[in-house]
Amino acid sequence: MTALDDVLAAGRREAEARMRDTVHVYSQAPDAFDRSTGGTVPGAKTTLYSGKARVKAIAQSTGEDTEAGEREVVLREYEVALPWATALPPGVRLLPGTRVEVTASLDARMVGLILWSIGASFSDQSTAWRIRAEDRS
Repeated sequence: MTALDDVLAAGRREAEARMRDTVHVYSQAPDAFDRSTGGTVPGAKTTLYSGKARVKAIAQSTGEDTEAGEREVVLREYEVALPWATALPPGVRLLPGTRVEVTASLDARMVGLILWSIGASFSDQSTAWRIRAEDRS
């Protein structure tokens, strides 16, 4: 092991120590129309990761107003840090639109928050796997 490897290992331990939230990262198939009930049935969810994370609002996020469907929404950006060694199922990549649900947090206001992935960054010299996401409420 090199000095760099030692520093990265220490940084990864510290990054994980700060991961006090729990998230569920999943992809979801499109909703389907049920002719018998006249309602919409949510598409199937595929779990990509469940476990510890650090969810934080991005300070320079402007809270941009935009339209989604037929309603106004405010987009707020977040960074979701997962443990560096987190692996996705074989052949699966994190795509824009993948959802991140906060299932537990010391900040009760975060629980139930669903974020939409807009990108991810990872590297062999990172201390965590970071997902950039937005709150579309």
